[in-house]
Amino acid sequence: MSAPASAPAAAPDAGTTGRRVEEILDRLAGSGDEEATAAAAAAEELVRALMDFYGAGLARVMRLIGDGQQLALLGDELVASMLVLHDLHPENVTTRIGRALDTVRARHPVETEGFDPDTGVLRLRSTSPGGCGCPSTAQTAQQAIENALSCFAPEVTSVRLDTATAAPEPPLLQISRRPPTAATAS
Repeated sequence: MSAPASAPAAAPDAGTTGRRVEEILDRLAGSGDEEATAAAAAAEELVRALMDFYGAGLARVMRLIGDGQQLALLGDELVASMLVLHDLHPENVTTRIGRALDTVRARHPVETEGFDPDTGVLRLRSTSPGGCGCPSTAQTAQQAIENALSCFAPEVTSVRLDTATAAPEPPLLQISRRPPTAATAS
């Protein structure tokens, strides 16, 4: 008798996993005694060894599958984040930013205004027609964009989202008949 099939676990996300690893390493190093410091150093060495091992394996996979099949992998957030983490992603940062934004544009339409690789700041402009400019809507969009970028383009360290604000309506212009003048009053 076989066990019932369970639903597949959700794929881990690179940002969450990275933060979790950092928290664990910080906890190990945080107690301050000599034994804990040695354990923290050993844990960091273990993480580096595993990163090197998995990075070498991913590099080999990318070489073996060839260019045509690589494209299918690049759209997967988990695979893309692993390739970026190991500096194996074949696309440049601008292309990866575009790919990340494509995953959220249906709900949060934005255009890229510019990316500064020195500071990691990505400037975006909301193109949402009739957007209300509500702070909660802008915050939701910002969070969705940052989550997508953490997988595809971790070089982006900060997102500046300028929301389009509607131009103020012009004042109502009252048009009426001209008052009579001396020349027309006779």
